[in-house]
Amino acid sequence: MATDLYDLTVSVFIRGLRNLSAILEKGAAHAEERGIDPLTLTQARLIGDMAPLTGQVQYASDSAKGAVTRIGGLDPVAMPDTEQSFADLQERIGKTIAFLESVPRERIDGREDAEVILKGPRGEFRFTGRSHALGFALPNFYFHVSTAYALLRQAGVPLSKIDYLGGI
Repeated sequence: MATDLYDLTVSVFIRGLRNLSAILEKGAAHAEERGIDPLTLTQARLIGDMAPLTGQVQYASDSAKGAVTRIGGLDPVAMPDTEQSFADLQERIGKTIAFLESVPRERIDGREDAEVILKGPRGEFRFTGRSHALGFALPNFYFHVSTAYALLRQAGVPLSKIDYLGGI
């Protein structure tokens, strides 16, 4: 039985974003309970040249919506990267999920072999829909979700692997 590309992308991104939202809720609650300035957490970095928590959430959002627009041949969905607070980040996640839920299954399924071109500062990268999803978009998405988790965990937020996985 074949798995449809929609199930490997849109459904997976939505679940990951919901898990990220729950992780951020725990981060906000931790800041409030401990009297920590929330900006201390939202601006936390693992190392100086990596994006802070806000950037990790923005990149996870961009990875999800970018993959779906590229694979589905849809117009890009711009979201300014202005989030600073936990509430801002939750709003960003909500908008991203709403966009993903609006994408019809038929715009993604059947596009496994469609050409996907990713243009960046280092040039063009060519993929099929399948190779873009499995070899680039999903690993990139999970890198940023994992980094967001790690930032909050490092700051003492009581998170576990189940929080990351979203329950089983």
